[in-house]
Amino acid sequence: MSQSPSLRFRAAAVADIPAIVALVESAYRGDSGRLGWTTESDLLDGQRTDVEGVAALIGVDGSQVLLAEHDGALLACCHVAVKQGDGYFGMFAVNPLSQKAGLGKALLGEAERIAAQEWRCPVMRMTVIEQRADLIAWYERRGYRRTGQFEPFPYGDERFGIPRRDDLRFEWLAKNLAQVSA
Repeated sequence: MSQSPSLRFRAAAVADIPAIVALVESAYRGDSGRLGWTTESDLLDGQRTDVEGVAALIGVDGSQVLLAEHDGALLACCHVAVKQGDGYFGMFAVNPLSQKAGLGKALLGEAERIAAQEWRCPVMRMTVIEQRADLIAWYERRGYRRTGQFEPFPYGDERFGIPRRDDLRFEWLAKNLAQVSA
């Protein structure tokens, strides 16, 4: 784990699950999500995650839900894992009232450090809804590149939300982690 004077990173425990679910939902859905710039409220209704989904990520080898806290308050989270030898980054959420303060960049950097240095992953990969142009541009500014690989959105599976349009799909982004492990 890493720590700075104002921001502390740590792996989530089972006791953190309700707070993680609340944070992810607040960042991506409903009116609270509209307070920040990462909302998916125009694309999806319904849930973004649930207790069972988060619980399945905790305590698994090669998987960590990473938390960013300030004075004990949860401000941001993400899931980082090893999948097929590469790092995988997902479930990224920053409290809408704390966005644009550099928390997301710091948390992404810590996730990349874990994947590169602790797990020796050569690449970090993630999926982003293709229609999220501002978010894709944010990742591109941090060294991620569009791969041209896509996956269909899981229409009909409400665990991933209720689509408000019929053209959603995920695009894979990737970043070489060689410079992170140096």
